Amino acid sequence: MKVSNKELLKLREDILSAADLTKEMEDEEVWHLICERCRNFAKERMLTLKEQEALKQHLFHSLRRLDVLQDLLDDEEITEIMVNGPERIFYEKGGGIYRSDRSFGSNEKLNDVIQQMAGTNNRMVNESCPIVDTRLKDGSRVNIVLAPISIDGAAVSIRKFPKKPLLMEELVQMGAISEEAADVLKMLVQAKYNIFVSGGTGSGKTTFLNALSQFIPRDERIITIEDSAELQLIEKSNLVRLETRNANTKGVEPITIRDLIRSALRMRPDRIIVGECRGAEALDVLQAMNTGHDGSLSTGHANTCKDMISRLETMVLMGMELPLTAIRSQIASGIDLFVHLGRMRDKSRKVLSITEVQSFSEGEIVLNELYRFQEEVRETGADGGLVCTGCLLHREKLFAAGLGKAYG
Repeated sequence: MKVSNKELLKLREDILSAADLTKEMEDEEVWHLICERCRNFAKERMLTLKEQEALKQHLFHSLRRLDVLQDLLDDEEITEIMVNGPERIFYEKGGGIYRSDRSFGSNEKLNDVIQQMAGTNNRMVNESCPIVDTRLKDGSRVNIVLAPISIDGAAVSIRKFPKKPLLMEELVQMGAISEEAADVLKMLVQAKYNIFVSGGTGSGKTTFLNALSQFIPRDERIITIEDSAELQLIEKSNLVRLETRNANTKGVEPITIRDLIRSALRMRPDRIIVGECRGAEALDVLQAMNTGHDGSLSTGHANTCKDMISRLETMVLMGMELPLTAIRSQIASGIDLFVHLGRMRDKSRKVLSITEVQSFSEGEIVLNELYRFQEEVRETGADGGLVCTGCLLHREKLFAAGLGKAYG
């Protein structure tokens, strides 16, 4: 589009000056106003029809959407958007990172968009609260860090999710998990095994948690607890979604994950799903799993299942000083299964291992690996699949649910 940022800013100011600010204008009215103002400008500059349409779309996004980010948000193949100041915008598409040829006209315009994103979810971001997690209307997860905390200008990270959550069948078709392992997980979810999903950043933990949730019986009451609501549970009518709240300068007290877990325990849940364990709330998650709330699900960041156990130990210690043996005993009795995810060399996301917590013996947690991803040696790609390496030892819940004979 052969229009300078200065000309775009002038057009935008003309449209705003012509707008009726005494009322809430509908999108159609704003679009009509944009078309009127662009008509003469397009003639003077001899813009093609395609360039005129791009200009009008740009102005509409600037006034009513998220400016230069809107096209990236509308592209369903883009999974992540990263803004490093007003002039450097990157995005992830097909597993690769690319730099956008678009930029914000100024720091002020970027800050306007940031305030718009934070306001969508009633969050506040300013000098006194320069870091915030929020979400967009379409469910995309947003992390914002303002300058001067972010030295080179405000940093925004947007993690997009599919408009329609992926089903386990689709993950099988994509090669993320084998059909046999998916069938086993289906039985374990239905039998109310407590399952913890681990993996690195961008490994697909939230997507996999959504897929697991489809196996929860529809008549069960589910409480989900998240920093920013991202989970998209499928066809669950008795569902309560809880979200944390940040403190602000007006005296509003924060509501933490720990607060929400304690409240959820009084809400007669059949299942408690905690989107992600990051800190002291790990203790509350384990206590919920150990006090009759079977079938609970959660996720956490780690490189392996063993690393996830170590991280859980550290997170529990952030909330309470307990002997390590007591913490490990809580983990071993609370969590039945770890599912570990990872990104392969070809950027695909796969289940790398499914591991049962076998026992707690001599101060250590003993694991029993059920499935492990075995990669075939190839120059490119991540060919291979999950190989069965063991059998489930603890089948009490399966038999209680009438599924004991179905497990081979």
